[in-house]
Amino acid sequence: MAAVSDQATSVCTHCDRAIPSANIDLHYAHCSRNLERCKNCLDMVPKTLAEEHYLNTHAPVACSLCSETMERDILDIHRDEKCPKRMVTCEFCEFPLPAIDLAEHQEVCGNRTELCHLCNKYVRLRERYNHEDSCNRIQENSSGSSRYVRPVERDEGPRRRPQNDFSRKRVFFTIAITGIAVILGSIFFQRKTDLSNLQ
Repeated sequence: MAAVSDQATSVCTHCDRAIPSANIDLHYAHCSRNLERCKNCLDMVPKTLAEEHYLNTHAPVACSLCSETMERDILDIHRDEKCPKRMVTCEFCEFPLPAIDLAEHQEVCGNRTELCHLCNKYVRLRERYNHEDSCNRIQENSSGSSRYVRPVERDEGPRRRPQNDFSRKRVFFTIAITGIAVILGSIFFQRKTDLSNLQ
């Protein structure tokens, strides 16, 4: 008995697969009746599922954030890197906001100032890292400085103005308190309305 691999094969003109020559006519009749080639990926798909295949694999899709329509294979890249409504974090205050608003926010946020603990000068946040580098170099170079420091200055340490410290915890706390107040107010208002309807 001859092995299957020894049989002569023919290529189906519809699906381009190698089929045993004895079965080629039967295969071609079945193949051309039931399968079609996808125009996008060139895969053979059942004719009854061709539209579903196109919709699930190749049809343009809309971004759920900005509603822009694009090819399905670039949707993830768009959402992660290019969508103007994706959430990003401010480099200065770490507040999350849509990417489209980031430049304007950082323009304002980066102009806020903080006290440098090394030189006691107020420095804009956008210049903080460069300032700290140069300030550290100045400190290292002047460590042997002969500058006279008055005893009062030495005992008091560096003078600092009080700083507004609006940390994330304060923001979340404020949001939580506001939310609770809104809920309680709506419950109170609803009870008041229900009582007035009963009378």
